Amino acid sequence: MDTRFLETFITVAECGSIAEAARRLNVTPAALAQRLRVLEDDLGHALVERAGRTVQPTEEGRAILASARVLVQNARDLRAIAARGVPAGQLRLGATATAMTGILPGAIAGLSARYPEVEYHVRPGSSIDLYQALVDGELDAALLVKPKFALPKTLDWRKIRDEPLVLLVPEGTDVTELPRIFAEHRFIRYDRNQWGGQIVDAYLRENGFTVREWLELDALDVIAAMVERGLGISVVPDWGLPWPDVPRLRKHLLKNGEIRQTGVLWRRTGARLPAVRAFVEACAAAVGGD
Repeated sequence: MDTRFLETFITVAECGSIAEAARRLNVTPAALAQRLRVLEDDLGHALVERAGRTVQPTEEGRAILASARVLVQNARDLRAIAARGVPAGQLRLGATATAMTGILPGAIAGLSARYPEVEYHVRPGSSIDLYQALVDGELDAALLVKPKFALPKTLDWRKIRDEPLVLLVPEGTDVTELPRIFAEHRFIRYDRNQWGGQIVDAYLRENGFTVREWLELDALDVIAAMVERGLGISVVPDWGLPWPDVPRLRKHLLKNGEIRQTGVLWRRTGARLPAVRAFVEACAAAVGGD
């Protein structure tokens, strides 16, 4: 039995959607559906069924789900175990949008050059979602914003980059009087459902700034582009390169703002721990931390 087909079934069960599972596994929906049919033929039972707009495991599918996860996990571990401490096997990684473009490419390039036996499965997502995936054992490591709460003992953390808060305004805007700036311009807010957005919200409240609420977004590059077009102002963490092409944008450092930390969070145990530790070091090297 091909464990990739079991992984397909597991992903569909987790996502509740053929299209989302196909996106996560980087295959077409047609190819994913074919994998499911082959697996169902092999086992002699239907494993998924439609429920309205979602796809859910059948009773037979739910019966094998836990065992399927164990089989796939063990198969992933075999190459890492056989390598006897040398980084190898498949790393299941997560990354936020800014880390996906600013840290991950350099980290994987550096790690691949040293350890070609390592394979990668990368999941994009918010820091909150990636953290939960780590806790649930779905990921080995993730590039995300450091949580403000105490981490469980099963996880470890390394800071990769400090990201102070900056005020984004169109080029030529006078920023000498912040209360006036916030009072005169529409405010494009960084989504308060994100940990970084919560840092921005705390800064505004702690400094007594009243803003002209207009729009709330969870995409930092889109916020920067809108400010450059004169649609408003914003406060965001100064995330690392690359920034979008925004030549008419001005960034003003807010010296008394909380610093957002972006780093790697990973599981302390597991057969792929040597590869995870090598990935952590590669992330640090990618931003000049080594």
